[in-house]
Amino acid sequence: MSRIGRMPVVVPAGVTVDIAEGNALTVKGPKGTLSRTLPVEMTLTQEAGQILVTRPNDLKKMKSLHGLTRTLVNNMVVGVTSGYEKVLEINGVGYRAQKQGKKLILSLGYSHPVEMTDPEGLESVLEGQNKITIKGIDKEKVGQYAADIRDKRPPEPYKGKGIKYATETIRRKVGKTGKK
Repeated sequence: MSRIGRMPVVVPAGVTVDIAEGNALTVKGPKGTLSRTLPVEMTLTQEAGQILVTRPNDLKKMKSLHGLTRTLVNNMVVGVTSGYEKVLEINGVGYRAQKQGKKLILSLGYSHPVEMTDPEGLESVLEGQNKITIKGIDKEKVGQYAADIRDKRPPEPYKGKGIKYATETIRRKVGKTGKK
């Protein structure tokens, strides 16, 4: 049985969960509201401040959907209570970021500045000129926007220049050596 799927999702105080027809789940909390349609094969039940996810049978597809559904529900509950954030670091001479309203302007060594607009429900915060924090309640959107920013100039292995996640380590390579 799915070890993750078996665990109940604890609903903290101040969070309301509505399970509608066709497994349409709506979670409201202090930070906002999230809604998502979950796989219809799974059965969602709410009892005593917990949400339980059960599966109909032990087919391989149902086992994988079981854990996935439980994790999606948990991510929604955590998102509306504490939210998610990803931190990106910009390394390199002359590489920097600026903020103008909802626009993030990146100078990454190209002939032009790269402009990105914060998606709906997300916020990018600058700490200095080379640290970007993306905050939001939807884990998927936060991760995707952070990945989109990183894709503008991924870190390279020789000098470590580019945009990287704060937790990421770059495997460095040794450059060329001169003739002897």
